[in-house]
Amino acid sequence: MNNWKITKEAAELHQNAMVWDMTLPWREYGPEEKRLATLPRMHASGFNFVSLTLAADWNSVSQTIHKIAKERAYFLANSESYILAESVEDILRAKREQKLAVGFHFQGTNPVNYDINLIEIYYKLGIRHMLMAYNSKNAVGDGWNERTDGGLSNFGIQLVKEMNRVGMLIDGTHTGYQTTMELFEVSTDPVIFSHANASAVSPNGRNIRDDQIVACAKSGGVIGIDGVGIFLGDNDVSAEALIRHIDHISQLVGPQHVGLGLDYVYDQASLTRGHNTRPAWNPGDDLFGNTPRDDVKYFEPENLPTLTEKLIVAGYSEPEIRGILGDNWLRVARAVWK
Repeated sequence: MNNWKITKEAAELHQNAMVWDMTLPWREYGPEEKRLATLPRMHASGFNFVSLTLAADWNSVSQTIHKIAKERAYFLANSESYILAESVEDILRAKREQKLAVGFHFQGTNPVNYDINLIEIYYKLGIRHMLMAYNSKNAVGDGWNERTDGGLSNFGIQLVKEMNRVGMLIDGTHTGYQTTMELFEVSTDPVIFSHANASAVSPNGRNIRDDQIVACAKSGGVIGIDGVGIFLGDNDVSAEALIRHIDHISQLVGPQHVGLGLDYVYDQASLTRGHNTRPAWNPGDDLFGNTPRDDVKYFEPENLPTLTEKLIVAGYSEPEIRGILGDNWLRVARAVWK
């Protein structure tokens, strides 16, 4: 057990809970040794499962396949520390064996490249959720930062139905308002926001409105609280900042629809320096507006036990806290993954 400076009650709850983070960007934007050190840091801080972003809307099919192959080979070769999670049982086994389970997802649907048949292939390679559009318009629908607010395209409707069929979670994060609202109409499975905060608490365009939160909950989905300071509000990455969003969503739809999607960037300086090395137009460039920022703060993995303690102090029950830390994601995965 780490020497966390929290109460014994909080430490025991944190250690025994399933701790699940639905979003960790996994691009090679900084030193490799720093990137690879992130996962041991998370495991030491109590995380049991982390979902890694392997591709986004700016990646081709070829780039995506090579990235999946590289990461699968790495985690399979390091089985003494990691379990490559392709089922809920893999995640439960990792916790029993005191290993870290890792899963994969995409931030955008362009890696499908209009080929619906690729969805099942990606699922078999370990991709367990995929968000629809990363900030800007793509073949499926609009991103949140697009000048239009259109809904799902015909192709997008086909894609949602195929994701339902194979058991891949549908994710509305980064996606335009109307497109997300139509996801709830089309999908027969729960729809999630893997990493999004409440715009009622922090009025940032990347955050989601109350009616999106309500629709997500009605679908059976979960909203993962994002640990990026500018989305939490005022670049504040304290546990209290996360709890403000947790409180709002819990009061609106219940804590059973809250999870974690911390979106931790392991090297912000390298990410900012790499901004101009990508193509001249790139949907990712709109994340902080058109000007990259190097002052963005992130909720550090080592602070997560403090969040557990603060949730106890805030009056959340043990089952509610276990749900927020990971059991709510576990429930959705059980319901959707084949």
